[in-house]
Amino acid sequence: MISRRFLRTKTMQALYAHRIKPYEDVLSAQTELVKTVKNCYVLFLWFFSILPEVTFYRRNKLEDLRNKHNPTPEDLNPNTKFVDNQVIEQIEDNLTLQPLFKNHHIDWSNDGDFIPRLFHILEETDFYKAYMENPARSYEEDKNLVLDIIEHILGPDDHIRWYFSEKDTHWLDDYEEALTMLYKNILKFKQKAGNNNKILPLFKDEKEDERFLRELFKKTIEHDEEFEALIESKLQNWELERVIDMDILLMKMAICEFLEFPTIPIKVTMNEYIDLAKLYSSDKSQQFVNGILDRLIVDFKEEGRIVKTGIGLYQN
Repeated sequence: MISRRFLRTKTMQALYAHRIKPYEDVLSAQTELVKTVKNCYVLFLWFFSILPEVTFYRRNKLEDLRNKHNPTPEDLNPNTKFVDNQVIEQIEDNLTLQPLFKNHHIDWSNDGDFIPRLFHILEETDFYKAYMENPARSYEEDKNLVLDIIEHILGPDDHIRWYFSEKDTHWLDDYEEALTMLYKNILKFKQKAGNNNKILPLFKDEKEDERFLRELFKKTIEHDEEFEALIESKLQNWELERVIDMDILLMKMAICEFLEFPTIPIKVTMNEYIDLAKLYSSDKSQQFVNGILDRLIVDFKEEGRIVKTGIGLYQN
């Protein structure tokens, strides 16, 4: 399932784009925002489909070696530990994944040397060699191999990132989130579940998460001038024009959450936008955004403008 951090990031990107095209209909922009978030799930499914393809490729190569003119003893009796990996077999046979692959047109038949290249990267890694050299076989070891592939190959390999960004430019931004979803999902796989291991949905609560997306986007735009004036009132010896645009945008989103989202604790909002400033703005943005928001929270509380309910009452 995707995180609220991811939803905030996508909203931030959509709001930044809206500043460039302010004439765009807000409702249409909201719809496009939801669409781009849901598109992350397609990348998640592509990731899921990779390992069965790699084992299929390796299985065919082993068969070719058996059938060559003068096979060696090793060719005739190869180490099949990888192609018999139980977790990958569960992915290949999963009753939920198969229709999802079909519905989203996930097909590797026309993707050239991507899968062979991926296997050759894998077979050179120390963790794969150690796995293959260990004569013992267990479900947990098979799962750990899959997790190592996600963490040490799919994660850091720039060629793989480039490959998926060529399929969809948005996937460069979605890459880490989709990969994290895959990792968490594999962690939950159980041997006894067979081909019926649960595949995590995109949303924890689709209706609520979509409402959060749409409302954060819409209300930040609706209160843009008000929020900008609030930020400017807290700038000490500093003109608004000198503040980085991304910092202003993130602070507007944070103010929107403080005032318009009663179930989100103040501390959660603060931590999220301070971290986003660190990730997407300048080196000094984290401290700057923290200082401005701290001063605004004091005013909001004194004026009774922050009203939190339910879980929003906690950590404030």
